Amino acid sequence: MEQTNMFAGEVPQPLASRMRPASLEEFAGQKHLLGPGKVLRRLIESDSISSMIFWGPPGVGKTTLARIIAQKTKSQFIDFSAVTSGIKEIRQVMLKADEARLFGTRTIVFVDEIHRFNKAQQDAFLPFVEKGSIILIGATTENPSFEVNGALLSRCKVFVLQSLTNDDLVVLMERAIHDERGFGRQKVIMPENMLEAIATFANGDARAALSTLEMVVLNGDTNGETVTITPETLEQCTSKKSLLYDKGGEEHYNLISALHKSMRNSDPDAAVYWLARMLEAGEDPLYVARRVTRFASEDIGLADSRALEVAVAAYQACHYIGMPECSVHLTHAVVYMAMAPKSNALYVAYGEARKDALTQLAEPVPLVIRNAPTALMQNLKYGQGYQYAHDAKEKLTNMQCLPDSLMGREYYRPTEEGLEARYKERLEQIKQWKKEHK
Repeated sequence: MEQTNMFAGEVPQPLASRMRPASLEEFAGQKHLLGPGKVLRRLIESDSISSMIFWGPPGVGKTTLARIIAQKTKSQFIDFSAVTSGIKEIRQVMLKADEARLFGTRTIVFVDEIHRFNKAQQDAFLPFVEKGSIILIGATTENPSFEVNGALLSRCKVFVLQSLTNDDLVVLMERAIHDERGFGRQKVIMPENMLEAIATFANGDARAALSTLEMVVLNGDTNGETVTITPETLEQCTSKKSLLYDKGGEEHYNLISALHKSMRNSDPDAAVYWLARMLEAGEDPLYVARRVTRFASEDIGLADSRALEVAVAAYQACHYIGMPECSVHLTHAVVYMAMAPKSNALYVAYGEARKDALTQLAEPVPLVIRNAPTALMQNLKYGQGYQYAHDAKEKLTNMQCLPDSLMGREYYRPTEEGLEARYKERLEQIKQWKKEHK
């Protein structure tokens, strides 16, 4: 008599696995690559796939897309992990691919986290990619220019996958709610904005969105086949107080305004608080980093040029590392901006120059500073009388660079703040010299 096993039965797959798209029509996002007439879609539909690397953040469909390609092109699919596979395993798989090729079967080898392979492991793929034994599809969250060997990279087309939009994630979750692979056999009741809140929390990651949705539904109030989800359930499942922050709504703009104005007012404590409010509500750290970079020139400028370097470095750190680790890099940048001397002279200068540029579009470039690459242009006196500043003793000339109608116009007016005081002194010296050498 067979004894009953309490662990018998099929273990249910996670929602993200059950809802893995099986076709390009189900695949969400990456319209720049897979939209009608786009390059990757054309390659797939014409069965002209070659080795490639998918570079993008987690949860955007790199593995799923590789599987769809294998199915669409009727190829054998081998899933490789850079974490658990060595050179021996690579060569064994490559030999099997060689054998399959003799029988007319192509093999797609998908290598997840290919950046984790060392040089020797990556080189093991080279001969098989070169002779066409395999089509290699690598996936990486790191810049392949730095993480993939040049020889292998040169034989692969790099496609950049982007984070999914909130709309993309909402579509995925709605499908999961109504599809029988997901919760289609149940009636799920939840507030209208809850899927948007989960999408905000997932921050462009489809796997995170579906996993959160699954947890929320499984913890909902069940009555027969009906599951009711409340905001309290969502809050408990995400450990977030009001996720509730809509990245496209008024609160989004209120918080970024609060951050910007706190930095402008040299209040690092308030700036860090508003930063934390945004990040903990699921704001894209790259969005914050872009705004901080803008602030560095708009509100600090030449009063401390180092501010721009700090802001750009913080943006790069956010790109490479992501949340939650990059929160400290953004804190570094935000506190630096708040403590730096302030000047909006560059912002004002561009605004005034832009106004003139838009209202005086036809002003000719003075002949003296025009380029003269041809004899005809030289005959028309292009560049005639040009003075090369490096040849002058003071590295200054009295050459006119503005159009006649704008002669004497001043856009950049430096302040006395921080290092800009030095630029102000230098500018005054330049203007005095030009006045004396008219």
